[in-house]
Amino acid sequence: MTKATQRCTHLGEVKAVTPSGDGCQECLAMGDTWVHLRLCRTCGHVGCCDDSKNRHARKHFMKVRHPIISSFEPGEDWSWCFADEIQVFPA
Repeated sequence: MTKATQRCTHLGEVKAVTPSGDGCQECLAMGDTWVHLRLCRTCGHVGCCDDSKNRHARKHFMKVRHPIISSFEPGEDWSWCFADEIQVFPA
């Protein structure tokens, strides 16, 4: 199955979550900056994106294996599954 036809097998892990804050919690704690923010759809962790130097959203996935993130940027409505490496809908 190609990525174009692959379906995410982790949608059952998406929950109604409360964001952990308005910024990347790890970057804020270390006094650093980020490019864009991502929201973990399993626990609400807010972390910085892969374009940010610290990549805290991905590090969160690698540590706790919560697979799906959504953009936490105003006006953006998309989600990504780290485990399946595909965009998922709905956001």
